[in-house]
Amino acid sequence: MDEDELLARGREVQAQLWPQVAKGPGGAFPAAKLAPDFFAYVAKSAFGMLWSRPNLAIRDRSLVTCAQLAALGQLEELKTHLRGALNLGITQDELTEVMMQTAVYAGVPAANAALRTAAEVFGIE
Repeated sequence: MDEDELLARGREVQAQLWPQVAKGPGGAFPAAKLAPDFFAYVAKSAFGMLWSRPNLAIRDRSLVTCAQLAALGQLEELKTHLRGALNLGITQDELTEVMMQTAVYAGVPAANAALRTAAEVFGIE
């Protein structure tokens, strides 16, 4: 598969996660405007090569990604992927369970931080 095909596949996956960004003019968020080549690379590699593979559904990849980001404490990226998960139809309850399970494998502090982040994304005060 050539780079144009990978980019197209990656953008298709991203459009499912973040339809509002996909409709925007060529990377509607500031970081994409700052470093468009980097975000094209991410679209090709992460989304075009991995997220679009056939043996795991995008919904499942989204849950896995949220769990990994929570465990790693990557909270800003977690916010983005929580929003994407909601766009895929994953429920708040399902995402909350993923964040809670983080406590067993990554520790209570990681789960606490992830749950605070999720509450912010879900608009819970």
